[in-house]
Amino acid sequence: MLSAGFQILFGLLMFTVVRAAAQAAPLKAINLGTAGGFTILAKSGISTVPFSAITGNIGVSPSSGTSLTGFSFIKAPSGTFATSNQVVGELLAADFTSPTSSQLSTAVLDMQTAFVDGNSRLLPNLNLLGGLLSAQTLAPGLYKWTSSVSITGLITLKGPSTGVWIFQIQNNLLYAAGARAVLSGGALAKNIFWVVSGDVSLGAGSTLEGVILGATKVALLTGSAVHGSILSQTAVTLEKATVVPV
Repeated sequence: MLSAGFQILFGLLMFTVVRAAAQAAPLKAINLGTAGGFTILAKSGISTVPFSAITGNIGVSPSSGTSLTGFSFIKAPSGTFATSNQVVGELLAADFTSPTSSQLSTAVLDMQTAFVDGNSRLLPNLNLLGGLLSAQTLAPGLYKWTSSVSITGLITLKGPSTGVWIFQIQNNLLYAAGARAVLSGGALAKNIFWVVSGDVSLGAGSTLEGVILGATKVALLTGSAVHGSILSQTAVTLEKATVVPV
């Protein structure tokens, strides 16, 4: 029989090993489902101040085509999609001809599921630098802030092509004018997820790498860019901005 003291010590050692193993396990990317087929997907609207440049499909649901503003789009004869000189891809809305509506409904549900997944991940690096980032190099991993996050300079996301970054932000995400993220060591934008419970604002000339999973408004100011995609549960506004999937 093991002594009570030894059993307690053994249990603590086992807990430490399991916890260390969980922390060392590779972080899995968030599954976007069919929402991953959109460069921009929003529930209440997408607006642009021309000329923005978007590559890939954009869609709104449950809102209608009237919530796609500033694009001067032309509806296809089939009625299932529209085109615009600001979008290399299709514009889709909930009131377009079937099966567009059902496809968008599924994509929105997948977007919401992805947001919940991103927020449910555990063992984060909590409140790094109080949410004030300016010149840091961040390894793959899970980062969480209970405050807003402000990026004021150049941050580097350094890791292999298999590395995954998940940023859980319980308030707003703000990129200052000219702020940007750069990738190093083979890091891929498709493996970077900004899970934001508040607003997202990209200042003039700033650049974000990765997928934005936003609970509220996402705003791209003049000359800003996203290398990835924007999935918003409210609206997306663009001012002469660039969004390119990677």
